[in-house]
Amino acid sequence: MNRTRIAVFVFLILYMMGSRSWAEPGHGQYVEAELISEYTSLQPGHVFTVALKLKHDEGWHTYWKNPGDAGLATEINWELPDGFSAGAIQWPTPRQLPFQGGINYGYEGTVLLLVDIAAPENLIGDEVRIAARVNWLMCEEICIPGEADLSLLLPVNRNSPVIDIREKEIFTRTRQRLPREISAWKVNAYLEEEQVSLSIAPDTAVQKNITAVYFYSEDAQIDANASQLLRQTDDGYRLTLTRASDAEDTSLTLPGVLYSKDGWLADDDVTAIRIASKLIPGKPPLSGVADTSDISKSDMSSFFVIIGLAFIGGLILNLMPCVFPILGLKVIGFVKQAGEDRRKITLHGLIFTLGVLVSFWILTGILIALRAGGEELGWGFQLQSSAFVFVLTVVLFIFALNLSGLFEVGESAIGIGNKLTAMSGTAGSFFTGALATIVATPCAAPFLAPALGAALTLSAFESLIVFTSIALGLSLPYLFLSVFPEIVKLLPRPGPWMESFKQLLAFPLYATTGYLLWVLGGQIDEFHFLCAIFGLVFIAMAAWVYGRWSTPVRRSAVRRWALVGTIAFFTLGLYIGYPLEKTSHIIWESWSPEKVIALQAKGHPVYVDFTARWCATCQTNKAIVFSSDAVVNRMREKNVVALKADWTLFDPLITNTLASHGRSAVPFNIIYPPKQSEPIILPELLTPRIVLDALDKL
Repeated sequence: MNRTRIAVFVFLILYMMGSRSWAEPGHGQYVEAELISEYTSLQPGHVFTVALKLKHDEGWHTYWKNPGDAGLATEINWELPDGFSAGAIQWPTPRQLPFQGGINYGYEGTVLLLVDIAAPENLIGDEVRIAARVNWLMCEEICIPGEADLSLLLPVNRNSPVIDIREKEIFTRTRQRLPREISAWKVNAYLEEEQVSLSIAPDTAVQKNITAVYFYSEDAQIDANASQLLRQTDDGYRLTLTRASDAEDTSLTLPGVLYSKDGWLADDDVTAIRIASKLIPGKPPLSGVADTSDISKSDMSSFFVIIGLAFIGGLILNLMPCVFPILGLKVIGFVKQAGEDRRKITLHGLIFTLGVLVSFWILTGILIALRAGGEELGWGFQLQSSAFVFVLTVVLFIFALNLSGLFEVGESAIGIGNKLTAMSGTAGSFFTGALATIVATPCAAPFLAPALGAALTLSAFESLIVFTSIALGLSLPYLFLSVFPEIVKLLPRPGPWMESFKQLLAFPLYATTGYLLWVLGGQIDEFHFLCAIFGLVFIAMAAWVYGRWSTPVRRSAVRRWALVGTIAFFTLGLYIGYPLEKTSHIIWESWSPEKVIALQAKGHPVYVDFTARWCATCQTNKAIVFSSDAVVNRMREKNVVALKADWTLFDPLITNTLASHGRSAVPFNIIYPPKQSEPIILPELLTPRIVLDALDKL
């Protein structure tokens, strides 16, 4: 009897409300969920729109289809009668939500997620129950998963359905927030390594004062935390983006939403445009960029700077102790060979310069050949390659140690050069120029070494120009003094000042080495970065052994053992410091509590390492455990996501999390099984077996 009374009561209310649909809201803490309908009834054979209405408490938010840096998208699992079918969620344009140091995409306040549902033609009955199970993640200072079983009771109207007046306004506002698809616009996406350039060419009148554009990537191909640079072009705009580190290399398109707070069209208030551009490998065309000339001038200016550094480096080579002492001797030799005939003196100077140029061109050819071979072996990313950066760091570090006086090279070559000075004829001048190149090469002045490093990243023709500039810088004083031999007497005499000058020039190279180490630190993990530093220490020891016990004054047996020690320390330094591929077996993501919850909700086990750079035990754990192929393979098999909670600098969130587990120090390693089961806490000192046993419990 009670059920009959309730049914009659419901019928009277629906009748009085003009057959208003009956919805069953989900009253939850912080976020209230409800299914609502745009129409008061449905019509057989037609499509009608329903919406998941999420009402957030102040300060709380839920997430878009791509949650951004962390989070979990809202899901709707429909339970529809036979013959009904539901479309995809129509996501309104989200907002950027800074949260825990990252950028998330989501919604605050009240939002509708629209879904079109198709009713069958042969619909039987007077009413239909639409039901769904909804899951979401709601966050403020903390994140809490939410869920609700919702339903919506709609009467069947064989005639045209009537729009629900009470919900009309919110449906209208929501549709205004939906991204617009404008097929006439030309939007191309160009992919070059880690950078994506969106070229936007509107085909209709555009607002002239567009000051900010943001791209929301639908499939998380774009790094949400990276800045986005907008530039105006001749035919529209260009937006430069940074690709996410975990983006799929197989992606062929870039779907997403282009948002302009100023609006896009002059005669419309549309602010968001949905695109799905094909990813085109390579740089975007320069034509069409309004400031193309500036870009070209900038690139050319950089190249001219490299050429200038190369020329200055070649000049400074003449001031190195291994080169400067023979400078005056060469010019005097020119004078003696030519019988003080000015024209013959100049000819010998030109031949000497030719010898230097040919020698450097040969070196250029060798460099290009080696670089080509390296590219075939996969060494083609230059400064994006951690191996390349480490080797370049080692080379510059050795040059700096040489300038600091830790070891010397070139004395024997200088002696040979003195003998060759007595050779007669232009052949002697040519060979002396070649020898000057050989003598000068080990000295590597501070302006020269960076130019050599830059030459490795240039094309073959550009590298040839750089090396030619070095050769001209090295040979210019010889040529100048052969033309004006009377200037020789004005040159400063060799003396102790040269050694001080040489050591002073070591410090720019140390600065360059420090910069390269900083670059390397961003390419490899902390432990292997520490290994690279220790590797440089052993390489410095190799240079010290060579400089201390390989001098000509030492007995031959001592020099032989010194050579063995030099090779041993140098090899050990390379072995310890070289960044092998094994460093990237486990990709560590940044930790946050909401990321743990989101990953668990998706069914991922989560391994969290609470660590700090100053924690020696932490680094030991990493070296022992995560260099184990067995651990790496087991984590892959279990689909474990690794998160790093870095406590190097004080972080109250990490401190509180440690305290919640009864800890006040690191290392602290914990494994969260999926679906919010009890976590597995690991001991402070780890071994591969301890971690493997814990993973086997998942």
